Amino acid sequence: MKPYRSMLFVPGHKASWADKGLASGADALILDLEDSVPAANKDEARPVVAETIDRLHAQGVRPDLWVRPNASVSGLQGADLEAVIRPGLAGLFLPKVFDAEELVRIDAVVSHLEAREGLPAGSIGLIVSYETAASMAHCEEIAAATPRVSSLLGATGPSADVGRELGFEFTPAGLETLYLRSRIVLAARAAGLHHPVAGVWQDIRDLDGARQFCLDNKQLGYRGMVCIHPSHVAIANEVFTPTPEAVDHSRRLIDAFREAEAAGSAAVDFEGQHIDIAHVKTAEGIVAQAEAIAANA
Repeated sequence: MKPYRSMLFVPGHKASWADKGLASGADALILDLEDSVPAANKDEARPVVAETIDRLHAQGVRPDLWVRPNASVSGLQGADLEAVIRPGLAGLFLPKVFDAEELVRIDAVVSHLEAREGLPAGSIGLIVSYETAASMAHCEEIAAATPRVSSLLGATGPSADVGRELGFEFTPAGLETLYLRSRIVLAARAAGLHHPVAGVWQDIRDLDGARQFCLDNKQLGYRGMVCIHPSHVAIANEVFTPTPEAVDHSRRLIDAFREAEAAGSAAVDFEGQHIDIAHVKTAEGIVAQAEAIAANA
């Protein structure tokens, strides 16, 4: 998956809001058919989202376009997928998943629709949102259920699906979800998914809190944030972009090691720190992340 620093939710039935999403600078938009669409508007939202994908794809917009369909248990997901899988769609942001078998079934449906629409096999990705107790209890199996899985997130947010399922009381410090957020990162990395995303920060006025939320999750290993408001996008983009200082430090570290290696050493004192090939690989990852972000800008 591309290094999305920010993914912004846009209500699917409000076509003009997608343009506001573009103006926010988000790396990806999530056109929502689920919770931000009233029950009475579900049917009319599908063609609106399809038309939005067609329009933005024709315009060649920079952000990738994802869709959050309704959950499988809602009975609405099949119609959602029929409507939105088309050229220009990067993938599906799956809510309220329960187990790996569900992912396998969705993969089969998506494969059929890809073939019908003339899309390359496997081109539609899946991001799994862990919002049920069952999914979090089996997060490793779900992460590895299909090669389509591109990223994972879950276990945050006050008074919503996760909190209700698990019964915890949300705090900004996040100690009540630290284990789960850490486990999701571990499941992602174990499945070869190197870009787990955090989300969401619900207080749209508390920008300092949004920044701290990004920083806390970055320290855990998350590499981007799912945003519910455009005001959070710039914060996420800043926090999850390696600083010029960090990139410069990494490049100097790599150069110092390569010079020592050429002289026959497998370790070197770099600015007072003992470094070896393991540190070089970490530095190369930082440089690669920065270059990938720049390439997608």
